[in-house]
Amino acid sequence: MKAVEIIEKKQNKELLSYSEIEYMVNSYVKNKINDKTMSDFIWAIYYNGLNLTETYYLTDVMIKSGDIIDLSSLNKPVVDKHSTGGVGDKITLIVSPIVASTGVCVPKMSGRGLGLTGGTVDKLESIPGYKLNLSKKAFIDQLKNVGCAVISQSEKIAVADKKIYALRNEIGAVDSIPLIASSIMSKKIASGSDVIVIDLKVGKGAFMKNIKDATKLAKTMVKIGEFYNKKVICTLSDMNIPLGLNIGNALEVKEAINFFKNVHDKRLYELSVYISSLMISSAKNISMARAKKLVINLLESGHAKNKFYEWIRSQGGDITKLKIDAKKYIVVSDKTGYINGIDSQKLSQLVFDLGANRVKKTDKIDYSVGVSLTKTVGQRVTKGEILGVIYYNKKVENMDKILLDSFIIDRKKKRNKKIIIKTIK
Repeated sequence: MKAVEIIEKKQNKELLSYSEIEYMVNSYVKNKINDKTMSDFIWAIYYNGLNLTETYYLTDVMIKSGDIIDLSSLNKPVVDKHSTGGVGDKITLIVSPIVASTGVCVPKMSGRGLGLTGGTVDKLESIPGYKLNLSKKAFIDQLKNVGCAVISQSEKIAVADKKIYALRNEIGAVDSIPLIASSIMSKKIASGSDVIVIDLKVGKGAFMKNIKDATKLAKTMVKIGEFYNKKVICTLSDMNIPLGLNIGNALEVKEAINFFKNVHDKRLYELSVYISSLMISSAKNISMARAKKLVINLLESGHAKNKFYEWIRSQGGDITKLKIDAKKYIVVSDKTGYINGIDSQKLSQLVFDLGANRVKKTDKIDYSVGVSLTKTVGQRVTKGEILGVIYYNKKVENMDKILLDSFIIDRKKKRNKKIIIKTIK
């Protein structure tokens, strides 16, 4: 079997066999083919696509390139939640303890942020003492005793995906639906959960820019799940404006803390309750209405808050020592009117430039910097009123103007888009 012949086959839009895909992936992992050859293969897929069977083949080969976690010893319903990443997305910090409060286990292996969107691991790393690396036994024990555990991704899971994704990122071949689907699903299936809920972000602040492509990706991931007898549910959520009011690692942890104190942004609350209800409904096989009622009760009674603190504490974290060690720059509105939009892409670029995110996984980041909004979409603002606060340790040129220009303020109030677009099962 020759790599050049397999590449030419895909370039001619012919279907690849399991053994051909296996040969390319495993040869690359074992350094038998170089980056240039693998790049040619990736570009052939990028431009000519893979059908569902080929996408399943690629997913399966990547799963088998690393460890597969067995969670059967938990003897409880288990549900994994994945987000495709968005500006201000701190949903994992909120839904994990909510769902765990119902007796459902939530195992989470999360990644570091790359580019404009931050990662859950970076947010948790801003909490002094929090342990991101647990042994397999400690991970299982945490799930048995607490119900949720969030750790950094194991280097031994879907080994091929890590190497291929790094190359895709380097050559700019990221936004390919079969490559995205196989990347996400190889990690999720190898992680051991029978139910997988995916929060698929759509809009300016996400890598999926339109509903059509996001729907296609969602359907592909649901179908891949069926090959493994896994229940996969995808919710498309709007990411044209930031999720919540805080963007930046420690700032987002602070917002999660406030959420459990019943101080929250309306859109963040709506999505958190919906995703939690979806996870509980799917894992416990109960109606969404019953699950939602349970979620609201857990939040109002304080049980979810107690579980949040128990989870962080059991992984060594000390919330009381969380610090926002940065200077503040207050930005006020230059006009009176209604906020009809907030450009999440501009804000994420600003937070990136402040030092909150990284280009390479080895880059150091500043956990304290970011942006905290005091106004959001649908609200009225008067000239001179505070729109937000920039937390910085290094000044970014025109940072006040960037924040100001992120707000779309008009004389008349427009109807806001719903945050939940649709759910695909």
